[in-house]
Amino acid sequence: MTDFTGPLATFDLALSTATTPDAPFDALLKLTQETIGVKLFTFMTADIKTELAQRSYTSHPEDYPVSGTKPITFDRWFETVHKDRKSFVANTLADIATVFPDYELIGRLGCGSVINLPVVLGDTLVGTVNMLHEEHHYTPERVAQAQAWLSVPAKAAYLASRSLSTAL
Repeated sequence: MTDFTGPLATFDLALSTATTPDAPFDALLKLTQETIGVKLFTFMTADIKTELAQRSYTSHPEDYPVSGTKPITFDRWFETVHKDRKSFVANTLADIATVFPDYELIGRLGCGSVINLPVVLGDTLVGTVNMLHEEHHYTPERVAQAQAWLSVPAKAAYLASRSLSTAL
């Protein structure tokens, strides 16, 4: 298996010295780039009680801004990520199109595969790390690496960002 201790140590240092709410997610983005690869990266929070999702971080603010909320859609993506708490994976733009209405923009950005990694705290899904890359990039090995190497850092980034948000 690939040794990610260098990138993980860099993430740890960045998280330890973060002073803005985006800094923990900047560090998580860098960790993701250095381990499994990513072209488009977002973090969405989820509130099941209100049935709303909100983008709280993005690597592409012009294409995917951090603003507003959108209703949670109860489909196979929801079943996989929210109910089963498993990563949703699609490796072609055609498969992405079956669940994401913005698939044309995704394709224009050079992306055709996705991993949506659920972030669960206190037995509650608080958000998802959304990683997109070219078609067929997210092989079974990369998906396993994302789940093994990014789950705990994603939780840490989420909590650190929230802590820094309330400190402002």
